[in-house]
Amino acid sequence: LSNLVNNLKSVTSRKLRQEFSDHLNSFYWKDVLWNGSYFVASCGGVTISTRRQYIENQNKPNSDKP
Repeated sequence: LSNLVNNLKSVTSRKLRQEFSDHLNSFYWKDVLWNGSYFVASCGGVTISTRRQYIENQNKPNSDKP
């Protein structure tokens, strides 16, 4: 799992720097894009449709909150 995360970080960093280098260079000066930590959680036992609904509702405000 740690190799997968490291590969994802490497590939996304490289792609982001290639595609958005002008924008990133204006405010980001470090040699690395991501820090060394990561978080992994399991969602076993949950159906794909329940996960999809949860993800799709992440950017929607909750109507019962003030």
